[in-house]
Amino acid sequence: MPCQTCGDATSPAFNECQRCGTPLGQPAVSPGVPTYAVRGLGTAAAIAVGAASVLYLPSALFPVVGVRVARAAAEQADRDLLMGAAVAELLLVLPYLLAFLTAAVLVIIWTWRVRKNLEAFPGALPTMGPGWAIAGWLVPFANFVVPARVVANVARDSLWRRSTPGLVGLWWAAWLVFTFGERVVSRLDDQRYTRLTEWPRSDAEFQTYVRYYQDAIGPRLIPTAACLVAGVTLIVLIRRISAAQQDRIARAAPAWPVAPGWPGAPAGYAVGYPTQPVTGPSPQVASDPTVASPQVPPGAGGTIGA
Repeated sequence: MPCQTCGDATSPAFNECQRCGTPLGQPAVSPGVPTYAVRGLGTAAAIAVGAASVLYLPSALFPVVGVRVARAAAEQADRDLLMGAAVAELLLVLPYLLAFLTAAVLVIIWTWRVRKNLEAFPGALPTMGPGWAIAGWLVPFANFVVPARVVANVARDSLWRRSTPGLVGLWWAAWLVFTFGERVVSRLDDQRYTRLTEWPRSDAEFQTYVRYYQDAIGPRLIPTAACLVAGVTLIVLIRRISAAQQDRIARAAPAWPVAPGWPGAPAGYAVGYPTQPVTGPSPQVASDPTVASPQVPPGAGGTIGA
């Protein structure tokens, strides 16, 4: 008997499919358990994650441009150039923050849906409730561990793996490096910025801005690389998990009837059911003539005044 989930041949020596873990005789999706579409949402989440990863680069690598601007300002003794560099860096951060917030909302909703779908998959073994798919991202300290556990569980049961895919570990390690690295870099930048002269007048004071941007380049390379790795691996995970779950849900979808005239509808079919061929006029069924009740002549005294 083939498995209804993955199609592999099953053996009566085992109680479940050796590839996907579905118990023998069980459908791909348990009847009556609601499921959620994740392909479209997964695509939107992947696009948002990619946009956030790309938009992070200009603000993270801005010190490379800032060094040149600071040198030009020192040569011309132009404080307006330094002010323009600070404003430009701020403007580059805004699109990234917008994309990051959008990606965060979509990823949280996607995580909840793919975790909720596991409850409809026979053979799946969820280890954490679906509420943690949302709370795990928001609760302090728990957000260092819980999201990785939820996604690892979803990846195992969606991609038919006995162990957690290595891509999950790579994604979460890169995400933690980016999260902590970004905080450390931001704190170092704030400390160096407070030592700058607010209104430089001499060449030495202008050179402090040059060194400020030079010192900021190296530390920012680590979170930048981690951001790219985390973004790419998360996109791959979202697309693989979404495709696997959507294909499994589609196996349990009923074959809806096709209306006549629609593409793929065979001739002589209406709403999915064959119509009876008409070979001639319908025979007329003879009916007995209606028998009227006999009229009884009025008797004497039957009329007033008679």
